[in-house]
Amino acid sequence: MTENAFILTLSSKDQPGIVAAVTTELADAGANIAESAQFWDRQSDRFFLRIAFTAPAGTRRDALERQLAPVVSRFDLKTTITDLSRVPRIVLMVSKFDHALLHLLYQIRVGWLRAEIVAIVSNHEDSRRTAEYEGVPFHHWPVTRETKADQEERLLTLVRESDADLVVLARYMQVLSDNLSRRLSGKIINIHHSFLPSFKGAKPYHQAHERGVKLIGATAHYVTADLDEGPIIEQETERVTHAMSPDDLVAVGRDVESRVLARAVKMHLEQRVMINGHRTVVFQ
Repeated sequence: MTENAFILTLSSKDQPGIVAAVTTELADAGANIAESAQFWDRQSDRFFLRIAFTAPAGTRRDALERQLAPVVSRFDLKTTITDLSRVPRIVLMVSKFDHALLHLLYQIRVGWLRAEIVAIVSNHEDSRRTAEYEGVPFHHWPVTRETKADQEERLLTLVRESDADLVVLARYMQVLSDNLSRRLSGKIINIHHSFLPSFKGAKPYHQAHERGVKLIGATAHYVTADLDEGPIIEQETERVTHAMSPDDLVAVGRDVESRVLARAVKMHLEQRVMINGHRTVVFQ
């Protein structure tokens, strides 16, 4: 018999009985739990739970929500139920450097990342040929001080009309407004090198080379109004040596950035990331 697969995530003030109550309701709905992870953050006294489960064929998300409603009300839970029959939809944004974008497209093509790219947006023309090869709509929207607000409204319209679940800044080198960051809160991920705040601006890898750094890294995080300070999803570092040139460091950085962003996107789409104030809870 074909089954439907779902993921339930929830957060609340920590209190006894949450797991027992939730799993009892799922069992009464005929669900079979495939994966479960939980975390109590003692600092904030918040409880986080992620349950992946299957349910009898024909089970709908709204029926599960009704089943869980008494428990949600009793414990004041903040819940999300994701129906895994729907393929997540992504808008990719890129400027000139396309290594992170190409890596995401490849991981989707080979099936490691389950998603559909519904649009590629860029302030440059460089990635148009890639979009055409992939059969993805390409939007060239140059950004100036005069056009920035209009461009961001066009992006919000695109997200709404394409029913996109996530916006990914795959080395999109434009600062987003506070308004856009708030309106897409929790739905937009950025990648950058981990030299911040030491090496800002142009050619950070060259700056790092001049200072003789021994570690190169990358950080993927949710976008907030605080530039490059949103809740961190994933990070990685790699050792470098004095014998490497600035171009060698750039090459290492491109590789690390691509991997870190892909993992962050995958964890987000699999509902493994839960925002906890300025931090995240990530269920690996």
